[in-house]
Amino acid sequence: MTYYEDGGGGRRGEVVPDLTLTIQDDDNQGDYVKLRPSPDEGSPPAAAEEPSAPARRSALWYWVKLVVLFLCLGFLAVVVLKWVGPYFIDKEVIPIINWETQTFSTPVLTVLVFASVALFPTLLLPSTPSMWVAGMTFGYGFGFLLIISAAAVGVSLPFFIGSIFHHKIEGWLEKYPKKASILRSAGGGNWFHQFRAVALIRISPFPYIIYNYCAVATNVKYGPYIVGSLLGMVPEIFVAIYT
Repeated sequence: MTYYEDGGGGRRGEVVPDLTLTIQDDDNQGDYVKLRPSPDEGSPPAAAEEPSAPARRSALWYWVKLVVLFLCLGFLAVVVLKWVGPYFIDKEVIPIINWETQTFSTPVLTVLVFASVALFPTLLLPSTPSMWVAGMTFGYGFGFLLIISAAAVGVSLPFFIGSIFHHKIEGWLEKYPKKASILRSAGGGNWFHQFRAVALIRISPFPYIIYNYCAVATNVKYGPYIVGSLLGMVPEIFVAIYT
């Protein structure tokens, strides 16, 4: 601190920063001057500390568990696709389909296939086995026309039934905002935007039976809904008929 006299004869103090100059001789780099702050001003800020050893071990263990989880899921999927699925189809599904084709006549089987494809989605039941029957019995041409016409009814009934419970479905969607945001994207924009969004949802792995009832709560119009649904179901129908 430096003191000096003012005009009234008193003394007034003023704090002046104190810097220490150190001149050292370096044989390799020549002379240089190091500026070092005074001890009164405190030490310079410390460098960012590296993560501790327990934190690094915790992050490594997290990735190890994630890799193990994906490996287990992949192994389970291989087991289901290679052994469980074919065994179930050979022992349960194929005998039932053969029984239906041998028991019922072609006109009766046509009515049964149409009714199952049209009504099962409303009852939250899968209609893929009925598509298999249509492919085995009627072939690609008539089988596709039968399924696509029944599917138009199957996606329309839940849409109109869901309009009755519009507010309850909206309340259910509010409980799952992240998943509902995907469905609500189909309700915005013009006719073509809604049609494209519905078609992409149908092609995606999203459960189409659930979307049949939830679509009305997203404010999507019936026109783009029905056209997008039928177009998005074409790949699934062809796969079912070919199977």
